[in-house]
Amino acid sequence: MRNSALGLFALIALVAVIILGSGSLYTVHQNQQALVLRLGEPRGVVTNPGLHFKVPFIETVLFFDKRILDLETDKQEVLASDNNRIEVDAFLRYRIVDTLRFYQSVNTVQRSNNQLGSILNSAVRRVLGEANMVQIVRDNRSNLMARIRDQVELEATKFGVSVIDVRIRRADLPRQISEQVFKRMQTERAREAAEFRAQGAEQAQRITAKADRDVVVLRADAQRQADTIRGEGEGTRNQIFAESFGKDPDFFAFYRSMQAYEAGLKSNDTRLVISPNSEFFRFFGAPSGIRPGAAATPAAR
Repeated sequence: MRNSALGLFALIALVAVIILGSGSLYTVHQNQQALVLRLGEPRGVVTNPGLHFKVPFIETVLFFDKRILDLETDKQEVLASDNNRIEVDAFLRYRIVDTLRFYQSVNTVQRSNNQLGSILNSAVRRVLGEANMVQIVRDNRSNLMARIRDQVELEATKFGVSVIDVRIRRADLPRQISEQVFKRMQTERAREAAEFRAQGAEQAQRITAKADRDVVVLRADAQRQADTIRGEGEGTRNQIFAESFGKDPDFFAFYRSMQAYEAGLKSNDTRLVISPNSEFFRFFGAPSGIRPGAAATPAAR
C-alpha cells in the first residue's frame, strides 16, 4: 500500500516536472522575435534564435515576425491636380523594428495593417492630388512613390515599424472614363483613317489623270508620226505613179480603171445607172481601151 502511494506520488511529481519544464522553455525561430511579458508587463525582447527559458505561469511569450511584411490596399479613386479621376492600387512593405513599441501601439499585425492601410491611403490621396495625370502615369511616378513612402514612414515609426518600400501597382482611369476615352480614340482613329483614304483617293485620281493625259499625248504623238509616215508614203506612191505615167501612160490608165472598177463595182450593193458605151467601161470591150472603129485618144489621167 505504501509502495503504491509512493509510485503515485512519483508519477505526479514527474508529470509536474514535465509540465514545469515544458512551461519554462520556448523556442525562437530564425524568422521570429519574442517579447517576454511578466504578469502582463514587458520584460524584454529576445531576437536570438534558439531555446530560451522563462518563469512558468508567470511569464508569457509573444512572437512577432522578423521578415518583411506585405500590406495591399483596396483600389481607391484619386482626384489629380488636372481634375482627372484615377483609380490607384498601391501596396506597402514594412518590417517590425521595435517590438515593444509595436506591441504597445498596435499589438497585432492585423491591427498594424489596418492602421498602416489608412495612413497609406491618405498619403496616396495627398501626394497624387498634387500631381497631374501624366506625372502619375509616366513622367514622375518614381518620385511620387518616394514621397508617399517618406510620409508613411513618419507615421509608421510611431508603431515601431520601418517602411521598406511603397509601390503604385496600377494607376488607371475609372471604367466609365476609360470607355469614353476608348470611344474618343476610336473616333479619332476613324477620322484619321478617313483622311488617309481621302488623301489616297486624291493621289490615285491625280495619278490616273496624269496617266490619261500621258496616254492622250502618246497617242497624239503616235498619230502625228503615223500621219507623217503615211503622208510620206502617199507622196512616194504618187511620185512612183507619176514616174510610171510618164513612162507608160496606157498602163497607168489601165491600172487606174482597174482601181475604179474595184471600188465602184462592189459585190454586195452596186447599182449604176450609166450607158455601157460610156468611157467608164472602155476597157470592157478591149484591153487597150480602144473600141473597134473608134479613133485612138490619149488616156485620161
